[in-house]
Amino acid sequence: MRKDIDMTYFKKCLEERLAGIMDGQEAKKGKAPVELDQARVGRLSRMDAMQQHAISQAAYNLADLERQRIQSALGRMLADEYGYCVICGEEIAEGRLRFDPSALTCIACAQKTEAR
Repeated sequence: MRKDIDMTYFKKCLEERLAGIMDGQEAKKGKAPVELDQARVGRLSRMDAMQQHAISQAAYNLADLERQRIQSALGRMLADEYGYCVICGEEIAEGRLRFDPSALTCIACAQKTEAR
């Protein structure tokens, strides 16, 4: 377990972000599908509704991915593995964790992964 970073701070940040995501997902859970009845809605209105639905679905998927990353980070905290790169095992810089408390990799490994 890393002693050079404030685990309480990072745990609180992660839990707050997770609560915000969960609240947002609960609010959108019952969203109705797009109405495609041509008699009731014009073609452009249907296309706009379909586009808005696709945007909403993409936002939901991104939020779900972030939820999974946060839950993974909280799990790494319980296993005393938080703050270490999952690729090389080196410590993740505190500044990187402050920017993204759910970061999985150190900067060097992230750059190598993006370069591929």
